[in-house]
This record gives sequence, structure tokens and C-alpha cells, in this order.
Amino acid sequence: MSSYTAPLQDMQFVIDELCNVSAKLGELPAFAELGVGSELSAALLGESAKLCSGVVAPLRRVGDTQPATCQDGQVTLAPGYADALQQLAQGGWFGIAADPDYGGQGLPEIYGTAACEMWNAADMAFALAPILSIGAATAISAHGTEQQKTAYLEKMHTGEWSGSMNLTESGAGSDLGVMTSRAVPEGDHYRLYGQKIFITWGDHDATDNIIHLVLAKLPDAPAGSRGISLFIVPKFLLNTDGSPGERNDVWPVSVEHKLGIHGSPTCVMAFGEKEGAIGYLLGEENQGLACMFTMMNEARLKIGVQGLGVSEGAYQKALAYARERVQGGVPIIEHADVKRMLLTMKTSIEAMRALAYSEAVTLDRAHHLKDPAEQARIDLMIPVIKGWLTEMGDEITSLGVQVHGGMGFIEETGAAQYFRDARIAPIYEGTNGIQAVDLVSRKLGRDGGASMESLLADVQATIEQCGAGTTDIQAIGTALAAARQDLQASTGAILGQLSDRSEAAQAGAYDYMMQVGYVVGGWHMARSALLAQARRAESDDPFYPRKIRSACYYSEHILPRAQSHGAVVESGSSALLDFDSEWM
Repeated sequence: MSSYTAPLQDMQFVIDELCNVSAKLGELPAFAELGVGSELSAALLGESAKLCSGVVAPLRRVGDTQPATCQDGQVTLAPGYADALQQLAQGGWFGIAADPDYGGQGLPEIYGTAACEMWNAADMAFALAPILSIGAATAISAHGTEQQKTAYLEKMHTGEWSGSMNLTESGAGSDLGVMTSRAVPEGDHYRLYGQKIFITWGDHDATDNIIHLVLAKLPDAPAGSRGISLFIVPKFLLNTDGSPGERNDVWPVSVEHKLGIHGSPTCVMAFGEKEGAIGYLLGEENQGLACMFTMMNEARLKIGVQGLGVSEGAYQKALAYARERVQGGVPIIEHADVKRMLLTMKTSIEAMRALAYSEAVTLDRAHHLKDPAEQARIDLMIPVIKGWLTEMGDEITSLGVQVHGGMGFIEETGAAQYFRDARIAPIYEGTNGIQAVDLVSRKLGRDGGASMESLLADVQATIEQCGAGTTDIQAIGTALAAARQDLQASTGAILGQLSDRSEAAQAGAYDYMMQVGYVVGGWHMARSALLAQARRAESDDPFYPRKIRSACYYSEHILPRAQSHGAVVESGSSALLDFDSEWM
């Protein structure tokens, strides 16, 4: 059986002290009556933690060893998954940050982000169900007609119905413009024909209906990605009273056999193999990609949080093993190299959590305040969150295997599952290479680096605060100052490359994304250390000195990685660009 204990003290420290949600969110009109602050945080996190540790975590190995199957157009879930999904729905977690007018809880996104971390730490394959459903509901909320919102959202927000996203086709991959799925107009609806692959939680019987969002092309659509439309295609068509009725012509063909996330029914889905799957246009014709990108900030934030959550699960398992495994007469946690690996895992996770949660606050402020500066910040940071957190998830889960030594390579210990599960996160929702190019070509380039300059100014303010701190705090500030200076130089180099050698900017994009991640992670660790130093004067809780030591380790052992990434960016990547692909 897998075990997981949510790190509630650190989660609440980040939410209530580092992010200061009572001030940054509590005064927004949408949240003014909710009592946003430490009491609400403690209550919500505590309830989610109980569900994840008591119900979801025990299913992690079950889903891995008894995965979802498909036979005769029917998907069978891993044992226990359907019941756990229903308990998640009963707790209101599907609609935690959704509009109360449509069955949602109306809470700030940061609480949904924290819950998402717990789901993924407990069982990443299970967590994909609410993540995909929330994403589909977000798209309908943003682009649906009032009739569509009334028909679908409340049931999706309460978890009675789930949702899926149907984008990818065989041979298309990330190039959605070459898809072949088609939609034929027929009265007030359309009939869809085609096949989609890699459809996460594409079919199951855990909910009464599944609301598929499907990309397809109209008969007279423009060529390429400009000719894609988005459709609502329910598994069961709705009766006049809104209840599920006749089965639509949409069927699972098979369940993919994957490296990890075995419990997730990742399906090949067929639309219209008989009379045509009935679908309803979401948004405007030929604007399907624009509709999809409306939900991308929220969706990519959640995928980054997957990297965080699975890392926390791997860390807890590795830590428990290191404390009980004796070698050389002492538990291996006392061995310097094992301690190095565990501290690398621990402090990186703390930086990842601080970054993800901080930007969840930015996401809410951008949405509710309609502030261009807040929107520019979240747009800039989303590809970093998705890319850096999932790359770190790969490293941290690999370290979890290494801490176990040879036993980590044995499936029965459960360490390898975290590693296998984590590997998908850098790939889907736009590969990390796509995230990196988006960061430099669109987010950095569109405002000439102004939003990055604003971020660097905030980092500088923290550095100056560190200068007045203790010796430890000053050392953290000194390391951060050097990393900030390097990032500023890399930003200038990328902007210069965008103006006259865009291929060089794209070649260095991955390293720039990673450099930003390490530096911003270091900034949040420095901010955490400053807060912890102030709290030490009024509390003898060992959490606070431990937090300072974590920041010290990060600045000494993790943050220097940013410099090497910056050196690649500033090199111009000539060795990469000049290497003929035929020489490979």
C-alpha cells in the first residue's frame, strides 16, 4: 500500500505567509465574503489531505498493477478508482474555483492548485481525471452560450459528469493544423467523424456522462490551424430535461499501453463510425484553437503542479527508506551523498511549490482585476511553471529511485512508479521545447522584455532586503544577486537574437526557460528565508530555522545551475545550429 502525508505546514506557509492571500485575494470583490486566510486554508487543506492520504494514495499501486482496460467499446477502471472519484466529487473539489452560479465553490485558484498537488502526490494517474474535467469546464465557461453553460457546467462542477479534451491525432502530434477529423453541419448541430489518440480519461463509467471537447474541421475551413473549430460532444445526448439520454456515436477503441500513469484510461477515441457523433459548436467557427488557448494558463499551471506533486510523493518514499535502511552501521540518511540527494529533492520541491502557488495568486488577480501587468506576469511565468517544474519532476523522481539503490529498480518498492509516471508531464500539454519557444518568442518578445524587467526588479528588491539580514540571509542574497545578473544578461542576449537571429533564440530557448526557473525558484526561497527569519523572533517552531537552512542549501547547491544555462544562451548556440542534421 502507498502512503502519503500532505506537507500541510509548508503548504500553508506558502499560501498564507509567502503569498499573503488574505491581503492579495481576500479584498477582491469575488472573495471578500469568503474569509480568505489561515483558517480557511487550514480547513480546506486538511480536508483534501484526509481524502488524498486515506482514499487516493492507497490506489496508486492498484492502478499501476491493475490498469484500465478496454473491451468491446467499454472501459473498465482500476479497482477503487470510481469510488474515489465519487468521493472527490462529493467534496466539491471538481468545482473548487468555479463560478458559484454554475455549481462551483467560487474559491481562489490557489486552493485548487494546492489540492491538485495533493492529488498528484497521492496518485498522478487518478489526478488526471479532475484536471481534465476542470479544463473542459473552463473552456465551456469561457466560450459557451448561456444554454451550453446551463446544460453542462453545474454537472461538471459537481463531478456528476466529467470532461475530456480531444486534440491529438495519429500523424498530427503538436501540429494540429494537419488534423483530419471533420464536422458536417446539420441543423442546430454537427456530425463529427474521425479518430483521436492519447485522450486522457477518454472513457469510463465512474460518472453519469462524459463531456468531450473535440477539435475538428468544417467542410469549407481554411487550411492549417486557422481552420479548426471546437465542439461539445457528450457521451450521452441530453434529454429535454437535461438528463443523459441516448448514447452518442463516440466510442473508445482501445486503451494505450504506457510507460506510466497506468491507472489513467488514456484512450483511442472514435467519433462517427456509425451515423456520426452529434456535436455542438463551442465558440465561433474556425476559432477552435483560440478557444482552447483560453484555458491554457490554468491547464499548464496544473501540469506544472503534476511535476511538483509527483516529486513530493517520490521524496516522501525516499526519505522513509533512507531513515530505515541501515548500511555501514547507520541509516543511509547519514551518508553525505544520500543526504545530498534528499536535500536536492526537498529544497527543489519547496522552490517549485512557492513558484506555482505564487502564480496561482497572480492568475486570480489577473482574472478578477483585469490588470494588464498581472496578466503579463502570469503569461510570462506559465511556460516556466509547466516546463521547469516538470523537468525537475523527472530529476527528483529519478533521485528517488537512486536513494533506494538497487531496491529502487525493483517495482515492488514503488519508487520506480513515480519515475515512470512523471515522465509524461514534460511531453503533454505542449512539450517543454514548445513551452521554451513560447517563452522567448511570444512572451518575452512581444513586450521587448518589459514583463521580465518587472520581474527582475522584484527580485532585486528581495536581494536588497537580504543585505540587512543575518549572515545566512546575506549569503542567500549574494547568490541570488549573481544569478539575477546572469539572467538579465541572458535576457538581453535572447532579445538581441530575436531581432536578427531568431533561430539562435529558439536554440537557446530551453536553457533560458530552465535558467528562469532556477532563478525565480531561488527568489522565492530567499523570500521564504526572510519571512522565516522574522518569524523566529516570535516563535520557537523548528519549521522556521529549517526553512532558512533549506534556502541556504538551494542557493549553494541548486541555484548555481542557472549560470550554466545562461552561458549556453549567451553563446548563441552556434555549435548546435552549425551541426548538419545529416551528420547525426
